[in-house]
Amino acid sequence: MTTKRELIMRQIVSVLTPTSGVAQRVYRSRVVALQRSETPAILIAPEGDTASQETSLPTLDHTLTVGVSVVVRGEVPDKLADDIVEDAHSRLMSDLSLSGNAIDIQPGNTTFELIDADQPGGIITTNYLVRYRTQVSDLSQ
Repeated sequence: MTTKRELIMRQIVSVLTPTSGVAQRVYRSRVVALQRSETPAILIAPEGDTASQETSLPTLDHTLTVGVSVVVRGEVPDKLADDIVEDAHSRLMSDLSLSGNAIDIQPGNTTFELIDADQPGGIITTNYLVRYRTQVSDLSQ
């Protein structure tokens, strides 16, 4: 069986893969540095998952934090990333249930990391909070 968390992560990758400006360069949980030719790109990674039992029912309510990072190179990186960030956000927010896998998805904080390298770069990361529910004894349901 597959956990709901894994189904949610797969759905986020699927939803973001056609994002304009990244030419299919959407990577999940990537730990290897991006080459210049691999940017602009979107990196998706789980950052945390908290669970609590809010009712007397045998269910757990989870909040999964997912980082969606847009990586760009060029002058004024935050400006270069803006259209990609906007399209990615629109795609994620178009179905708040992520194809029935979640209760809700909402944007959290956004950070801007500007990098001085052989060519200026930037990583603009928005954390999305995905609420979902599972059975206490089974994370796949």
